[in-house]
Amino acid sequence: MNFNGVVIGLASFLIIGIFHPIVIKGEFYFGVRIWRAFLLAGIVTLAASLLCANTIASALLGVLSFTCFWSILEIFEQRERVAKGWFPAGPSHRRHTGSPEQ
Repeated sequence: MNFNGVVIGLASFLIIGIFHPIVIKGEFYFGVRIWRAFLLAGIVTLAASLLCANTIASALLGVLSFTCFWSILEIFEQRERVAKGWFPAGPSHRRHTGSPEQ
C-alpha cells in the first residue's frame, strides 16, 4: 500500500486549516501590510520545494508555498470582512483610521 497520497492530503488539510486563523490574527494585529511576510514565506518555501529531493516533503513545501500566496488574497478579503463588521477591528485599524484614539 502506498500512503503518500494520504499523508500529503492530510498534511495539506492541516496546513490550510492552520492558515485560516493565522490570516485572521495577522490582519487583526498588523493589517494588510503583513502581505509581504506571506509573499516572502511563499517564495522561500517554493524555492525549498524545488530543491527538495524527497517527494512528500517537496509536495508539502509546495502546498505551504501556495497557501502563503493564497493568504495574500485572504488578508485583503479579511480587511473587507472587518469593514463589514463580521470580525472585530484590531489595533492596526485604529492606527490608520484617523480616530482620536491614536
